[in-house]
Amino acid sequence: MDRRRFLGVGAGLTAGFAGLGPAAGATEAPRIRSYVTLGRTGLQVSDISFGSSRSSDPDLVRHAVERGVTYFDTAESYRGGRAEEAIGEALAGRRDRFVIASKHKAWSGETRKSMASALEGSLRRLRTDYVDIYYNHAVNDVRRLQNPEWREFTERAVRDGKIRHRGVSGHGSALAECLDHALDHDLADVILAAYNFAEDASFLEKMRARFHFVAPQTGLARVLERASAKGVGVLAMKTLMGARLNDMRPYETGGATFAQAAFRWVLSSPHVDGLLVSMTDTAAIDEYVAASGGGEVSGAELSLLGRYAERQGSRYCRHGCGACGESCPSGVEIAEVLRTRMYEVDYRDPLLARMDYAALGPHDASACLTCDGTPCLGACPAGIPVPSFTRDAALRLGGAGPAIA
Repeated sequence: MDRRRFLGVGAGLTAGFAGLGPAAGATEAPRIRSYVTLGRTGLQVSDISFGSSRSSDPDLVRHAVERGVTYFDTAESYRGGRAEEAIGEALAGRRDRFVIASKHKAWSGETRKSMASALEGSLRRLRTDYVDIYYNHAVNDVRRLQNPEWREFTERAVRDGKIRHRGVSGHGSALAECLDHALDHDLADVILAAYNFAEDASFLEKMRARFHFVAPQTGLARVLERASAKGVGVLAMKTLMGARLNDMRPYETGGATFAQAAFRWVLSSPHVDGLLVSMTDTAAIDEYVAASGGGEVSGAELSLLGRYAERQGSRYCRHGCGACGESCPSGVEIAEVLRTRMYEVDYRDPLLARMDYAALGPHDASACLTCDGTPCLGACPAGIPVPSFTRDAALRLGGAGPAIA
């Protein structure tokens, strides 16, 4: 077992809690079986942890606590601040038992004063006087990390005890470049990166005999390995490749689920400490924490992942690919537009989709409504019909109504 990963006290290695489905006759509720150390931070967290981008219900936080989850990830923008409030309410009076992280999009021209104000707002909503990790949120432009105000603000906040560790999160086309810069300049004690089996070259190689896949050219695996070697904590998000879980229910047998297989794949990486996943109801929490403990991915689970990749391969935008980045003469941020469409169509979360789409401003897909689609046609190596999907995003999220499912 990796030195950063250890089983919870008294945890048994039952199949039900290792992601293989509940054992026959098992009645014990699933719970976290493994806790991990985030690199040099010394923070020990559940290997599967609570992401709050899609929920603002304190009772869900409490249910996750009952299931052994100890790390809660949020951001000032999630649910308009209500996600932070829910975590603050649920963990009030027992703050020191948990690791809490929040995030702020620190722009390239932003001042320390503005950043400090954002942090104070998060602390107030979280009902705490410090956060364990504070991320520069959704970084996809290295100039945001080059802003000296971010370094000076975080260093001061660490000295003042308002931030214990600083981090960088991201899922855009320039993710590897941004993470390299953060590692080069010691700007991150923890990184949170989009990473799943579809972005892993070794998985694609295993599946090549059955399906046709295009290996991503992201450099992400290299960066994660580099971060791990430097003692930087590594957490993965977007681990479910679009999270169309219901598509896979007919193929799940013996209690094993696609989500558990996807988590086990990510946790099997020696360069990933743990993962975050949006927890939106109690049944999902129970399904997710049952994958805690990692272990080798079985042949049946590998088959589930392959089947999902076959079904979703030409629908899912690979985080960090960037192949379409320069194809639009109107400056549409294609990958970001496709991400917001994923929130609407796959996640069934219109609020998150519309908030993130609106944040794109002049780089949204409005121009696609009057374009014939020629510039970006064929721009995706995975075969995503870019013109159709970006136009659909503009119709769905720009107010005109849905076009295609």
